[in-house]
Amino acid sequence: MIQKQKGCNDIFGREAKIWKYVDTIIDTMMEKYNYNYIRTPIIEATELFHRGIGETTDVVIKESYDFQDKGGRNISLRPEGTAGVVRSYIENKMFGDSNQPVKVYYNGTMYRYERPQSGRDRELTQFGMEVLGSDDPLSDAEVISLAVNIYKILGLKEIKVNINSLGDNESRTNYRNALIEYFKPHISNFCEDCRERLEKNPLRILDCKVDKENTILKNAPKTIDYLNEESRIRFNKVQEYLDIMQIDYEINPTIVRGLDYYNHTVFEIEAKVEGFGSNNVLGGGGRYNGLVNQLDGPDTPCVGFACGLGRLVKALELEKVKMPIVEDIDLFLMYVNEDEKKYAAYLSQELRLAGFIVDTEYTGRALKGQFKQADRLNAKFTCVLNSEDLNNNEIKIKNNETKTEEIISLDVLIYYLDEQISALEADDNECGCDTNHCHDEKHECSGECGGKCHCHDE
Repeated sequence: MIQKQKGCNDIFGREAKIWKYVDTIIDTMMEKYNYNYIRTPIIEATELFHRGIGETTDVVIKESYDFQDKGGRNISLRPEGTAGVVRSYIENKMFGDSNQPVKVYYNGTMYRYERPQSGRDRELTQFGMEVLGSDDPLSDAEVISLAVNIYKILGLKEIKVNINSLGDNESRTNYRNALIEYFKPHISNFCEDCRERLEKNPLRILDCKVDKENTILKNAPKTIDYLNEESRIRFNKVQEYLDIMQIDYEINPTIVRGLDYYNHTVFEIEAKVEGFGSNNVLGGGGRYNGLVNQLDGPDTPCVGFACGLGRLVKALELEKVKMPIVEDIDLFLMYVNEDEKKYAAYLSQELRLAGFIVDTEYTGRALKGQFKQADRLNAKFTCVLNSEDLNNNEIKIKNNETKTEEIISLDVLIYYLDEQISALEADDNECGCDTNHCHDEKHECSGECGGKCHCHDE
């Protein structure tokens, strides 16, 4: 039997519905913030990631899926989304658009060759957002607030934002020199990778997973102590805008992020989730003002964020967040003979186009088996098509919850279903709350509605 590749997952059934629900929330929120969807290729020139992400990063050195195609070109499966977006921004001359900044988001598959473990797969789905063409600290705060609000709307409660600043090029150079001077006498106490990083990119030492508990590492110089005045003022502005937006945050000077292109603001967002383990970071990002120029485009200030959907879905499941996942259908059509089957094919088509979730029998089950299938699909209503009723332009329909049956005219079937299903959904939305409660007053929902009652309208 051929099996899926190590570090890859099949997503189906209820889990797939959760993923689609999360996608819907992301799409809705991005629209509210005026971000446009962008889709870039899964395969790109290897040079894009080596130049963009950085030759000293683990993503490039250890995790990149690189190969040569039949034309002898060096190709990589994308390990992250930002470099591809920047390539598209340059190639399509988006910097010349009159509408600036360019605000885009993506949601797609990435590939990293790493040891599979909880929350880390070789094939992963990542969503992210990029603001290209704005150096305003307000853009930094907006990206952070958008990410936080997505998590909160999905139902995660204890969200924590950690922010730091790497400063401008001058600040970063001063900090780099301080790190080399600090680590040099002790570098023999670190792993082989860190010994190689010392001269190439000492900031990567701070991000080491092997030596993260090393006391020398914990006492290393902090980035914010080496910010020049301009960088410090800028970082203070980001905090000021976050305060205005009422986004809670903590300054964490140990955050440097894992990619070389960051400068100024860097941040991580974590959630306190029972059973999530020590690594509770859901996503992160920061400012990368030099990347567009580094990839042969014009000087363009940018800021962005990315999150792995697998970790996000896992957090929602561990938190037992109630989600409005559709796990039933509106109507199941049953039949006995071929003429009734043909009418089932016709009627299911008409009802689906009218907006109803409809299914019918496809495997040749007897009527008893069809009833069982209707129950498995949680059908709100069932209908056994009967030739005699159809000849009279009638249909017998059964409410699967109350077990009551009615014979109605086929001419009013759509109106009947619409009215009956609306009544059922209204009952389902009851949570014990006063659904006419004034929204000017603070009101807590009991939670039984799964977020559907009027208490959640605003």
